[in-house]
Amino acid sequence: MKSIFSGLITSKTRIRILMRLFLNPHQNAYLRELADEFKVSPSQVRDELLQLKKVKILESEKKGRQILYKANRKHPLYNELHSMVIKALGMDRILDSIIERLGNLEEAYLIDDYAAGKDTGLVDLLLVGSVDLVNLEDLVAKTEKYIDRKIRTLVLSSEEFVNLKPALSKKPMLLIWGKEPACSAIGRFQNEAQI
Repeated sequence: MKSIFSGLITSKTRIRILMRLFLNPHQNAYLRELADEFKVSPSQVRDELLQLKKVKILESEKKGRQILYKANRKHPLYNELHSMVIKALGMDRILDSIIERLGNLEEAYLIDDYAAGKDTGLVDLLLVGSVDLVNLEDLVAKTEKYIDRKIRTLVLSSEEFVNLKPALSKKPMLLIWGKEPACSAIGRFQNEAQI
């Protein structure tokens, strides 16, 4: 797991927790869920969660018998950590390389694993609008080399998106780009962080 965090943080489990919970500010996770996902012991995850909670980088909430953890968006370092995660996962390059050069793009979403904050190596990108598919294929191939991850795209027209929205709403989704100025590229991620 090479990332910009590797030189700063020596615990791989802590890095994975930060990446998991700081990509999408709306995601949260239980201890056992993280342990299973990372294939490490629950005690390793618990120690890291407690440390991150102690310095108030994470918040927790009890739900039944389990404790739900999420990024503390009010922490003074939240925006910086969020930005570092975006860069570590290559999301900034995806946005710069692909989204802004595709024609009449209306919205772009991360869906599935990355929208849930899971770095699985396969980035699912949903693009809404009239997109130049030949240019998209070329840009995806170039960007994959830079970020060392596979990118899978789904291109829908506005009408198709509206028709599929009920089914898509059951998947983790994160709006990463929209035509409004407040939604463009990295600004969208940063605005999400401040909500």
